[in-house]
Amino acid sequence: MEIFPTDAQPDAFVARCPSRQVLVRLAEKWTMLAIVALAEGPVRFGELKRKVEGVSQKMLTQTLRNLEQDKLITRQIYDEMPLRVEYELTALGRDLLPLIQAIKDWTEVHFREIVGEAE
Repeated sequence: MEIFPTDAQPDAFVARCPSRQVLVRLAEKWTMLAIVALAEGPVRFGELKRKVEGVSQKMLTQTLRNLEQDKLITRQIYDEMPLRVEYELTALGRDLLPLIQAIKDWTEVHFREIVGEAE
């Protein structure tokens, strides 16, 4: 695999540019909804699963792991019985939130036009 030069200008249209991988991650099916669901602060897994209807436990787990790997969220484990785990946006995730929130809001305003329903 060819390495992207560190002095090169990022360009997501270039296949080997790491910025493309970031866009691909953000475009995954559950990523944006998970980020918006964390907007109000720390949330437990079960709360996230209830809020993001339709996501399977497996896919939510995978999405959260990816977001944690990408430094967009943190996972805090509390040594309690039963074990408690909370997810929260990092500073980087909070910086991204307004953009994703705007896309979600735009979609909710314009979905009828897109799917062809009368207004």
